[in-house]
Amino acid sequence: MAPKLSKSEKKIAYDQKLCQLLDEYTQILVAAADNVGSNQLQNIRKGLRGDSIVLMGKNTMMKRTIRIHAEKTGNQAILNLIPLLVGNVGLIFTKGDLKEVSEEVAKYKVGAPARVGLVAPIDVVVPPGNTGLDPSQTSFFQVLNIPTKINKGTVEIITPVELIKKGDKVGSSEAALLSKLGIRPFSYGLVVLSVYDNGSVFSPEVLDLTEDDLVEKFALGVSMITSLSLAISYPTLAAAPHMFINAYKNVLAVAVETDYSFPQADKVKEYLADPSKFAVAVTPVAAADSGAAPAAAAKEEEKKDEPAEESDDDMGFSLFD
Repeated sequence: MAPKLSKSEKKIAYDQKLCQLLDEYTQILVAAADNVGSNQLQNIRKGLRGDSIVLMGKNTMMKRTIRIHAEKTGNQAILNLIPLLVGNVGLIFTKGDLKEVSEEVAKYKVGAPARVGLVAPIDVVVPPGNTGLDPSQTSFFQVLNIPTKINKGTVEIITPVELIKKGDKVGSSEAALLSKLGIRPFSYGLVVLSVYDNGSVFSPEVLDLTEDDLVEKFALGVSMITSLSLAISYPTLAAAPHMFINAYKNVLAVAVETDYSFPQADKVKEYLADPSKFAVAVTPVAAADSGAAPAAAAKEEEKKDEPAEESDDDMGFSLFD
């Protein structure tokens, strides 16, 4: 049997383990572990085994180790973890895809009863229907102002009732009623609060962004830069095409109203002088769209199939002989 370690020896072993993980891993998920039991945490460790390690500990110990490690190695970026160590949190060191690891962690949630004094993480609604309780239990429903009726010797809830609101503390009456109804309204597990990646810290919502979302955000940014550049007449790569087009429109307007001209304005002036030319230019396009081109092609094919007409030369004499 291995000898039991003293408190100081445990701290030294913990420091060494955390330092080793900080050296080996560059991606860390900071997860809240409120109301997570030891069995549940063990299942999470099993599920992440292979490319991820879950490390729990006191925040003061983790902060102290991170500071000492940063001083020894000169890796000041690791200090960005310290502000994240608030409350009951743990660290998930991983070499895998951050989104996949986060989704794997979210799978391990277990239902939990509403205990007295617990702050509700969600709204709790009691659905209508037969409760299976005998009429002597109606006092619970009366205290909570839940409309009921007696149906076939059991209590039946008439309408859905919002029993507990998110953020409210669970009272003794609510906890007793939910227990009698067999409702476990809450579910708990590790909740990823922040993501550390090579010195950068960001929200886990970033992991849900797709390539389409990134393209959309980039396009929105380019649009804002373009609008600002055009408003203050400051040339940028995004605004340059619009500036050239606007300048061309202005010069063209001057050319149309005056005798001044340039090659790009000559055709516009020609159309303005004789609008019928514009109609002629548009007609072939309209004809092609209406199927005139295929019809012409079909006629051409018919002509090819018809026998060729004999000429005067083919007949051996001329009409003028």
